[in-house]
Amino acid sequence: MDLTFDAEHEEFRAEARAWLRAHVPHEPLPSLDTAAGFEAHRAWETALFSDRWSVVSWPIEFGGRGVGIMAWLVFEEEYYRARAPKRVSQNGIFLLGPTLLEYGTPAQKERFLPPMASGEEIWCQGWSEPDAGSDLAAIRSRATRNAGGDGWLLNGQKTWASRGAFADWCFGIFRTDPQAERHRGLTYFLVAMDAPGVTVRPIPQIDGETGFAEIFFENVEVPDAQVLGDEDAGWSVAMSTAGSERGLSLRSPARYTKAAARLIDLFDQRGAPPMAADAVARAYMDAEAYRLHTYWTASQVARGHAVGPEASCNKIFWSETDVQIHETALALLGPEAELLESGSPGEWLDGYLFSLAGPIYAGTNQIQRNVVAERLLGLPRG
Repeated sequence: MDLTFDAEHEEFRAEARAWLRAHVPHEPLPSLDTAAGFEAHRAWETALFSDRWSVVSWPIEFGGRGVGIMAWLVFEEEYYRARAPKRVSQNGIFLLGPTLLEYGTPAQKERFLPPMASGEEIWCQGWSEPDAGSDLAAIRSRATRNAGGDGWLLNGQKTWASRGAFADWCFGIFRTDPQAERHRGLTYFLVAMDAPGVTVRPIPQIDGETGFAEIFFENVEVPDAQVLGDEDAGWSVAMSTAGSERGLSLRSPARYTKAAARLIDLFDQRGAPPMAADAVARAYMDAEAYRLHTYWTASQVARGHAVGPEASCNKIFWSETDVQIHETALALLGPEAELLESGSPGEWLDGYLFSLAGPIYAGTNQIQRNVVAERLLGLPRG
């Protein structure tokens, strides 16, 4: 693996850095888990899209620059370096987008990708269910054929839908063959949140903001044009999305290397005891290890290899690294860590509260360890 960037990548980096320097808001946007903050972040997505910075690795015809995955990682480094706003469209552009590019029909790509990239349409996930949790194959929400055979009726409930309180569209899988084995008889649907029969109930987070929602489906009509992939073959499509979520797309290494750099600055500012240096050094090394691993994975993808069950290793590592970085920061801050206000130290506490969800979302780390044991190490089921 070559860890150096060529002149073209460095030219791209300079262009991205200049644009971000000129356009990143001087003051943080309101929380994207509030109605006002959601719309402010949507406007930021539109600004990115207008100059083709929203989805740089996507094909040009869908609003990207067609520059490839390595250039995307370069852009992410500059994005986090500039302390740019969080991506309210991440479920769409980082998870569903790559899945649409792989499984979508030409008409689906043309219909859904440009408004996804521009922020015109924000997507939420319809994965978890009250009795399924991280066991995605145990879902009970169902889809049945319309009497006329054209389209589907969806019934059931999804929960912990990220961005669900304010999103425009939802993607998820529903059981279309109740007699099939667990991982079969599932179909992947794209559902408008304003469709008749869809009911959204926001779920407050630990900070009281509505980052999630329950979604209820009661005879929701969905046309065949909003089925992604083949009927009853939704598990394979969903695993493509999960690979993006756990593997490359959702958590770029820049998120962690920049947080580790801020942690080192905090250590220097606080004059912390030498014993704290070990935890700070570990945070730096783990963030750097994740960066190197991600670039290795990206180099494999660039050669045509798919991200498989090894994405579960990735997910375990980035989620636990996030917790460790923030726990170390709170230890350095001492009693000040309890002050939740804009700017440091409140930013560290807010980040810590969010990091606690990391080992749970995208499939709990307990489930991911099972995947690693069974599908990578070949160990027998317990």
